[in-house]
Amino acid sequence: MAAMQQEHLRPVTMAEQGELKAVVKASSERVDRVRRATALLAVAGGQTFSTAARAAGYRSPGAVTYLVRRFNRAGPVALEIKAGRGRHPTYDAAARARIVATAQRAPDRKVDGTATWSLSTLERTLRREGLPRVGATTIRRVLGDAGSSYQRTRTWCPTGTAQRKRKAGVVRVVDPQTEEKRGPSTGRTGSPRRPASRSGARTRPGPTRRSPEQGPVGRRSARRSDCPTSTCAAGRPSS
Repeated sequence: MAAMQQEHLRPVTMAEQGELKAVVKASSERVDRVRRATALLAVAGGQTFSTAARAAGYRSPGAVTYLVRRFNRAGPVALEIKAGRGRHPTYDAAARARIVATAQRAPDRKVDGTATWSLSTLERTLRREGLPRVGATTIRRVLGDAGSSYQRTRTWCPTGTAQRKRKAGVVRVVDPQTEEKRGPSTGRTGSPRRPASRSGARTRPGPTRRSPEQGPVGRRSARRSDCPTSTCAAGRPSS
């Protein structure tokens, strides 16, 4: 462990200590920043790199060594993620602006092959115009971030706006009561259940009894000889 502490922490000023403590106490700070500030405060308080690593939640004291090295060179900037790390955005601001501009313009029937935009037609047009790997999911996310939504007229427009045909041409109409009309829930409510009876009492069908005079199931009528009221020869009393 002694080899890991060859990098000593420089003297921390009062302003830097106040900034580190504010980061640790803040409830809205990111977890990575809180961990780095906790480790630096522990080392500044005289604790070893191993103890500081356990206090900050690191698995190895090597992370504290690298953190101390960055703090000695850059100060509290060491709390931030180092430049160049993390996933780089696939589409820059220019590409995202092109997606939004394409969705807001009117499509050309001959070139774009459609009269109204959809995710599939936007994807095909954008791939032809310089974004060969853009997908429908990315288009939907970019348009959503820009404040656009898919309307019933199968066009992408900013929320609260719509395109209407007038004598002078197609104009964009803005609804000033968009937020008021947008309710807290858009789910469909079910119809109320009707009671089983007017009185409200529960009723259930009773057991079905078979008549003793009813013939077997499937026959049209009972046998005449089995009927006690039959007037046939078999039912006449002998004289």
